[in-house]
Amino acid sequence: MTSSARDTPALLEAEALALRAGERWLCSQLALRLTAGECVVVLGPNGSGKTTLLHTLAGLREPGAGVVRLQGLAYRERSPRDNARLRALLPQIQVEQFSCSVLEATLVGRHPHVGRWSWESRTDLAIAHAALTRVGIDALAGRDILSLSGGERQRVAIAALLAQQPSLYLLDEPLNHLDLRFQIQVLELFRELARDGAGVVMVVHDINLAARYADQVVLLDGRGGVLAGRAREILQPGRLADAFGHPLIRAEVDGHTVFVPR
Repeated sequence: MTSSARDTPALLEAEALALRAGERWLCSQLALRLTAGECVVVLGPNGSGKTTLLHTLAGLREPGAGVVRLQGLAYRERSPRDNARLRALLPQIQVEQFSCSVLEATLVGRHPHVGRWSWESRTDLAIAHAALTRVGIDALAGRDILSLSGGERQRVAIAALLAQQPSLYLLDEPLNHLDLRFQIQVLELFRELARDGAGVVMVVHDINLAARYADQVVLLDGRGGVLAGRAREILQPGRLADAFGHPLIRAEVDGHTVFVPR
């Protein structure tokens, strides 16, 4: 890490982080430092602890050891409302338990910014509509969310995150239910948000998309091991094969690094 990178204030930090599930350790001594403008991709086999790590980084789960800091402070040092204004979490599974309009579902993202006894303002409504436009579904604003397809619901969930206007986006499999066109659109959207000064941490399953969009990678192997660092250092065939249990070949195609099973 260069001196200038060390001097840049960290948006998110994990220091000596250890995670466990029951009696099983998922990782230990994880160090992560994310500055504004960067994208971190979390990779690993099924059951390796990717969601557990993301929830810990979001302050929703206490680590087994170590500390997580958001803009220099542990989560407990801020109120839940203040934390919600700074970071937003997209869960892996979207569950709508009651009927509401797409616009109302998107306005959930404005809750940290609205007073306890207040209604959404015209500004809040404009922000929600802009978020829906950005994911290409403002025309569905009046539709019942229960009538949408899985991919459309996923885009509504992303719109709610955009309406929240956080500094840090934590995304658990944001490409769920999306076809290829919308997968790339969503990844480009979050890269654009990073260029505008946000930080992004996302769990994905596609190693090649990670190679294309990640600045840093956290690689869990499912046996308690973890590697974290710049994408070009972590995304090596031997390291990936060790984590995923299958040999890979690295190639360059049209200027992009790709990995294919051997």
